[in-house]
Amino acid sequence: MRISFTFGADLREMQGKGASRRLRHTGKVPAILYGGHKDAQALILDQQNLLTMVGDERFYSSIVQVKISNGTQQEAIVKDVQMHPARNVVVHVDLQRIVENEVIRLKLPIHFKGESISPGVKVQGGVVSHMRADVEIVALPKDLPEFLEVDMSGMSLNDTKFLSDIPLPPGVTIPELAHRNAPVVSIHSPRAEEPEPVAEAAVAAPAEGAAAAAAAAPAADAKKGDAKKGDAKADAAPAKKEGGKK
Repeated sequence: MRISFTFGADLREMQGKGASRRLRHTGKVPAILYGGHKDAQALILDQQNLLTMVGDERFYSSIVQVKISNGTQQEAIVKDVQMHPARNVVVHVDLQRIVENEVIRLKLPIHFKGESISPGVKVQGGVVSHMRADVEIVALPKDLPEFLEVDMSGMSLNDTKFLSDIPLPPGVTIPELAHRNAPVVSIHSPRAEEPEPVAEAAVAAPAEGAAAAAAAAPAADAKKGDAKKGDAKADAAPAKKEGGKK
């Protein structure tokens, strides 16, 4: 059985929201250890120590060893880590005991290799789409791998890899395959770029300006004509007046 992480824990006597809040203010994290045909234990973990581990994907996909202050130690898997929504702070941790001869269910990350050298990308100019980043497996603790790997180096354009295409180590199974064979990754043609609306607006603006100018031209000519008529009337009026005097 491979142990990837080891950390200490204290027994937690006080429980409840108020007690948990006070713990967090002192740099501690409330946790629970359950399973393995034993009663659940309330634990206290160290915040700073946890922060050095929660960013590593192996923390969630491998076996950890918890050294409890009462002198016992327990192998477990991390079932859940609750983070603060606004700060980089661990709020709560769920740990499940493991028994050496009992299978465990755990989500493992999927690693992809050979993307850049695959014919679909390198030669045919395709784009890679990842449909799955992890998958739940069932295995004995001794058979548990840290991750699963998909080799994409032989994939061409329009090729797809499914769950059944993932190589599995001995003793590891994917329960989901009993119900469906979901796609994991594919290479497809890049989508054609749509014309930018800004360019269309730029073309439309001069056209609208030209139309407005064309519509305004007759109006301007009409105004000029009215002005000339006005001037002619003004010139004719004095002439009639002088004739009346004679």
